[in-house]
Amino acid sequence: MRIGFGFDVHQLVPDRALWLGGIQIEHTLGLLGHSDADVLIHAICDALLGAANMRDIGYHFPDTAAETDGIDSKILLRRTINLIAQKGYHVVNIDATVCAERPKLNPHIPAMQECLSQVMGIDVEDVSIKATTTEHLGFTGREEGISAYAVCLIQK
Repeated sequence: MRIGFGFDVHQLVPDRALWLGGIQIEHTLGLLGHSDADVLIHAICDALLGAANMRDIGYHFPDTAAETDGIDSKILLRRTINLIAQKGYHVVNIDATVCAERPKLNPHIPAMQECLSQVMGIDVEDVSIKATTTEHLGFTGREEGISAYAVCLIQK
């Protein structure tokens, strides 16, 4: 068994869709990035890759690659699952936290859990997602961006 940790942050900007946990959430701003900028999925990918000692998401899916321009992060997560499987690992569980002032994320958590469990091929009970604010402090509090943290447990 191995533990991994992941972190990601993206800037909030107008004229972009907001994707978190594989689902689109209605909001006036979206996250800026080479892909769909789903910070939650990116943090999970980094946790999984780190646990398998396979570097990070940028190493495997660089933001300079034309093939990942605008890509749905669920595809990156599925590819990450396949990468760790090549080393004989499967996901035991995920525990993640998204930091955002707005929009309120708690109503969307069950849909995120369902989506991510399907992409990873694990039980929905093995995908924990929490949401918090930073009490109006820092870039998150000023609504300049959203960050996400994730830990995972993988097993051979």
